[in-house]
Amino acid sequence: MCYRFHIVRNYIKDEIAKNIELEFGKPDVIAGVATGAIGIGALVAEVLGLPFVYVRPEAKKHGRQNQIEGYIQKGQNVVVVEDLISTGNSSLVAVDALKAAEVNVKGMVAIFSYGFDISKENFKKHNVSLFTLSNYESLIEQALDTDFINQNEAAVSYPNGIQILRNGPANKFRL
Repeated sequence: MCYRFHIVRNYIKDEIAKNIELEFGKPDVIAGVATGAIGIGALVAEVLGLPFVYVRPEAKKHGRQNQIEGYIQKGQNVVVVEDLISTGNSSLVAVDALKAAEVNVKGMVAIFSYGFDISKENFKKHNVSLFTLSNYESLIEQALDTDFINQNEAAVSYPNGIQILRNGPANKFRL
């Protein structure tokens, strides 16, 4: 995420906060997925005037050995904030940890999703509602509308663009 650019950062945090309330109602707690969504999650919690916790991929091996950092109580309503959804696996590990802590995960809001079928299947299988501010299809549309790419590049990139991204930095995309 572009933490460096305050206008972008503020827009993203405000849009996530607004869409959390629209999609899920006001929760009791915001949870960020470590490490990429800790910053934006904390900013969103601040906008909404809510407590913030973050969830690691696994419990720490030292200290208190927590997987969830921050105060959370059984039965609280939580919305998870994530930066990027690819397969959804790491995001859903966080959801599983929260459910194990006996909180009610109302859903997840992410900044961006590649829109992989596997991520849609994973969220459906885990019965987790996902809302994203943007996705790969919208990115390509915007790139076309602003002449960042041309029709030929778009034809190669979407829906095959994910393969181009996997091919590494030698591709023509500057994403």
